[in-house]
Amino acid sequence: MAVRDDELRAGGPASSAARLTAAAIVPAGACAAIGAAVAGGRGAIVGLVLAGVLLAVGYAYGDRLALSAMAARPVSEVEHPELYRLVRELSKAARLPVPRLYLSPAGQPNSFAVGRGPRTAAVCCTQGLLSALDEAELRGVLGHELAHVSGRDILAATASAGLATVITFPAGLARLLPGRARAGQPVALAPGPSAPQGSAASASGPSAPQGPAVSGPAGSGLGASGLGLLEASLMLVLGPIAALVIRLAVTRAREYRADTAGGLLSGDPVALANALRKVEAGVADLPLAPDGRLTSVGHLMLACPFRPEGFARLFLTQPPAGERVRRLEALAGYRR
Repeated sequence: MAVRDDELRAGGPASSAARLTAAAIVPAGACAAIGAAVAGGRGAIVGLVLAGVLLAVGYAYGDRLALSAMAARPVSEVEHPELYRLVRELSKAARLPVPRLYLSPAGQPNSFAVGRGPRTAAVCCTQGLLSALDEAELRGVLGHELAHVSGRDILAATASAGLATVITFPAGLARLLPGRARAGQPVALAPGPSAPQGSAASASGPSAPQGPAVSGPAGSGLGASGLGLLEASLMLVLGPIAALVIRLAVTRAREYRADTAGGLLSGDPVALANALRKVEAGVADLPLAPDGRLTSVGHLMLACPFRPEGFARLFLTQPPAGERVRRLEALAGYRR
């Protein structure tokens, strides 16, 4: 299936920069207002300087913060030759440099792309994704992520993830304090489905890092969201600010564009639609606990990795899976 440049590059760097600029106004204004309330004009200047530092950190380290939140590690071609083969073929078709590849040990099937542009891009897949999808479906998902890279919207998405992580950092520190509420402790991650030895989904060894925590059973209260009392209190204050930054920086339209471009790039929109169904089912079975770090990077994912409740609803930017599947099937010529 032919790939048109306008499909792959819809949005473009100009709109991405405009959204990122709008998102940057939020922390800059908040820091300036707080500084002015504390120390007048000089305080406002100090607040703006602090906001500049936060923005610089989010821009420079957004990709590393996102990969760290998912406990991702670089993956070599020796470990996953089929994954590298698919990415090389798709990168060549999209006329992109081959991105860096990372693997998260999370059992939940999901993926995301980060970076400031095609030359610094990285694509991360979870262990659960490699275990759940067949080759055609995985090709569609990788096409979707490369469409984000080619569309240049990863700059705004990655920088906003870094900035939101910095904003919610105090809530993350609360998790490390002694005496943290027991009810907030998340359930340990269970490994994803096992795969045959030597396959793309095979484990890398006994020393592989532990992935993000999985949320406990659905319900109300702090324990259901995986947050302790102090952490939840800080998220009540900082979470809406971080969520506003993310919502200003990214839109649901970016996922629709990436679905369309990814389906065209992979040559099989129906395989991508099937992959979305499997990913949504996997997320429902193994939702991640929405702590400060993970909520700040959830918008990068192929599908929202949390249950759509509590704090997680503030950070929900992905469109409904049913509508995404319908559009992909329509792209393939299916009629309903």
